[in-house]
Amino acid sequence: MAISGRFVLLVLLGLVPVLLLPGWGSFFAVAAVLAAVAGADLALAGSPRLLQLVRSGPVNVALNAPVHAALTIHNNGRRRVRGSFRDAWQPSAGAANPIQLVDVPAGESRRAAVVLRPVRRGDLKSPHVTFRSFGPMRLAARQRTVISAGSIRVLPPFNSRRHLPSKLQKLRELDGKAAVQIRGAGTEFDSLRDYVRGDDVRSIDWRATARRSAVVVRTWRPERDRRVVMVLDTSRTAAARIDDETRLDSGLEAALLLGILAERGGDRVDFLAFDRRARVRAGTAGKGNLLGRLVQAMAPLEPELIEMDWAAVPAEVRAVTAHRSLVVLLTSLDGGAPEEGLIPAAAQLAAQHVVVVAAVRDPQLGAMLAERSDAAGVFRAAAAERALLQRAAVSAELRRFGVEVVDAEPHQLPPGLADMYIRLKAAGRL
Repeated sequence: MAISGRFVLLVLLGLVPVLLLPGWGSFFAVAAVLAAVAGADLALAGSPRLLQLVRSGPVNVALNAPVHAALTIHNNGRRRVRGSFRDAWQPSAGAANPIQLVDVPAGESRRAAVVLRPVRRGDLKSPHVTFRSFGPMRLAARQRTVISAGSIRVLPPFNSRRHLPSKLQKLRELDGKAAVQIRGAGTEFDSLRDYVRGDDVRSIDWRATARRSAVVVRTWRPERDRRVVMVLDTSRTAAARIDDETRLDSGLEAALLLGILAERGGDRVDFLAFDRRARVRAGTAGKGNLLGRLVQAMAPLEPELIEMDWAAVPAEVRAVTAHRSLVVLLTSLDGGAPEEGLIPAAAQLAAQHVVVVAAVRDPQLGAMLAERSDAAGVFRAAAAERALLQRAAVSAELRRFGVEVVDAEPHQLPPGLADMYIRLKAAGRL
């Protein structure tokens, strides 16, 4: 039972005769009248126990995009239900109107919609709805919480999608689908053409030359149907916030752009989120389009506050493929002890695969390095210089084992990694 403001006002007005008239008789008389009125009002209120709820609306939504979570309320009771309800969405769902008025006649249904604007990726839930049903005079109300679980999955925004057309154009030029033909790149036979000055003599096809009595050369293109394996580090270092997002979210953006680009390039793509165990797996082997599978797998990912088990990564990659592939490690260059974890694992993988390490660099390091106006600024600049030198040393050690490194700021990492993929294609290393 809930007491309304009107009932409180009546109680205060009822105290007037008590203060003016002597004795307790008037007090008990006023209390009895007020209790009788409130009880009658409560008895006439519709029962929230007899309300039936049905949720509807989209299952998947984009980050920061408005969405309507619909709620159909059916009154199975004999009395009209007038009052309000509160839909218990968590704060990150960004509910604009979680509390609404409701008026459902007996035996009828009404539809309400809560406007959500999610501000966080992942699975958002509303476990229940709380109803408050007032009587005709709105002096008292019945309140009950009805279990009605609702959920939506907020997908990664894929802001790096804007880079996809330009990267696909470069890939088409490389693959011979546009007018530009890059000679000498790739390992898969494309076609025969007449020899021109400057062609590599090793590309001459002597049998075709003998048949045509003219020098003919083979043209090559990057081999298709290669495998790209992306391993995303979800350990504690992925929880660090750089600019306005976590390192994990920056890695997701880079993985999405590379995965879609590689699929359009004819390669097979596998995605693995790992720390001490595999969190999610996705790839081109499943049903549906790759983008849909990737965003569904990435949406619920959160950093785990544990250390990365780099020693287990080569075995995880072998479980995906035993053939030579492009292995991309989306991780950090400044967390833990890379000489004991990242570097040995990358070196072991580089013995069989083409390995790329992609890491997010904090742009604040550059700002700290340039600010030396006072003593505190000089100390911050020295700390930034040391951090950058350590990253450079780790990158140099990785390159010594034949590992490619992409070290870029958050918004530059996705296009930088895509460019590295295209360069490896052009060099015939894939």
